[in-house]
Amino acid sequence: MRWSFLLFIFGGFFAFSQNGSNVVSNVDTTSIKIGEQIKFTVTVETDTTAQVIFPEGQTFSPLETVEAFATDTTRKNDRMTLQKIYALTQFDSGSYKLPSQRIEINGKGFFTDSTEILVANVPVDTLAQKMYDIKPLMEVEKSNAKFWITLVIALLLIALLGGALYWFVFRKKPLSKEEKEALLPPYDRALIELKKLENSKYLIQDEYKQYYSELTGIVRSYLEEDVHVSALESTTDELILKLEMLRDAGELKIDHDTLQQFKRILQTADLVKFAKSKPDTSIAEQDRKSIEDIVTKTHDALPEPTVEELMEQAEYQEEVARKRQKKKIIIASAAAVAALLIFTGAAVAYYGFGYVRDTVIGHPTKELLESEWVASTYGYPPISLETPEVLKRQEVKLNAEAKANIKDIQTFVYDEADNLFSVHTISTTLNKDIEPDYEKSIESLIKKLESQGAKNILTKQEEFTTLSGVKGVRIYGSGTFPSPGSEESVRGKYSIILFGGKGFQQQIMLTWQDGDAYAEDIVNRILGTIDVKTEV
Repeated sequence: MRWSFLLFIFGGFFAFSQNGSNVVSNVDTTSIKIGEQIKFTVTVETDTTAQVIFPEGQTFSPLETVEAFATDTTRKNDRMTLQKIYALTQFDSGSYKLPSQRIEINGKGFFTDSTEILVANVPVDTLAQKMYDIKPLMEVEKSNAKFWITLVIALLLIALLGGALYWFVFRKKPLSKEEKEALLPPYDRALIELKKLENSKYLIQDEYKQYYSELTGIVRSYLEEDVHVSALESTTDELILKLEMLRDAGELKIDHDTLQQFKRILQTADLVKFAKSKPDTSIAEQDRKSIEDIVTKTHDALPEPTVEELMEQAEYQEEVARKRQKKKIIIASAAAVAALLIFTGAAVAYYGFGYVRDTVIGHPTKELLESEWVASTYGYPPISLETPEVLKRQEVKLNAEAKANIKDIQTFVYDEADNLFSVHTISTTLNKDIEPDYEKSIESLIKKLESQGAKNILTKQEEFTTLSGVKGVRIYGSGTFPSPGSEESVRGKYSIILFGGKGFQQQIMLTWQDGDAYAEDIVNRILGTIDVKTEV
């Protein structure tokens, strides 16, 4: 949305009695000492059905609001009288102007009279009390204790995660006895397992079935791995037949007697496991020794591995290494994600979720706030300020009625196509050397906002002073504004600063979305850099 606050007609005094409503204001005194309070009373007489909104907050600047008392309401027939009292004070001597206040009745603005308030010094006896020079301002560095605590905790967590990753993943861990045996060749592993069976207590405890099950399991596993024959799934006859075929084909150089002895042991094992046979202990021990001889003879009978077999073994080892490396990469990636989460959590704990989210994803006004700002002067009479982007000149066409009062108008604008944030400067010179009427300008401004779709506008007013001491009027508040780029409405805020003199007026207007903290920071920074020349 592009606001076009370009023209305000300066008029005369605003009447206070309209549509049967009457607004009266008064103060209990116009002269106080420093720190004393005055009572500012606003009395509104209107219909009982009317909606009346009194000023809230610090709208009485340069006077300070001490307390706003509850509204006193009196009803008589279809009329009611509302009385609102404010306690105001000032802690600096001088003459101050109590600014006119806007009272809203059924959406219509009524303005109270402005009043001069004299604040007198409290006499000090310099003889009885020693006077001291005012101490200079001291710069206090911002404490970073919370940041360092958060950083230390995050680094400790990352260090613990890195240590755990090294200890459980990348550290070359010593192999256990079982792992070392698992890495041995099938022949060596079979001999070790037969030795363990010899030292077992199966035969002492009369567990022949378990003894022969392990005995045949050892030799079958060996044949499966070293001879490359499907021994575990074969019956006794099928296994002997496969070994005979290998022998006849010249792939296994083993004699007939050894195969027959192996067949006898397998048949004995089948009888023990399935027919509950129980051979003598000496026969069981002899069978184990025979199996050990058979394993040795079979190993010796195997031909030397060919180059192709050696290549297949190398490829297998490489595949195993690749799988291990892949596992390490997966674990390292998970650890990196965990470290990122820890770091993100620490950032969220220190900066807040919204700031971290906007930093990662991006936020239009945050990017403006953190960009390189531009200091420039716009229009005539000149308006100087700093902004995130250079304001662009906007051509203004005046109608015949406006040309009768306005000699020239110069407008410079920056606004977002999809954001409520905008900055306007308007420098207006009049055909006549008359003082601008701020109250009439404010009234015209509210109507202009409403004509462009704004609703529920709340307005506050205070005095504004630039760094060079030029005084003006600031009007600010909130309302519901049309959302740029859509047909919906959003809650927004605005701030308008008015300066002027005989024959001219200067205006700076800022709008932004309510709740946008970055836009709030931008506005506050811009307000702190405004300067104008009120002599043309």
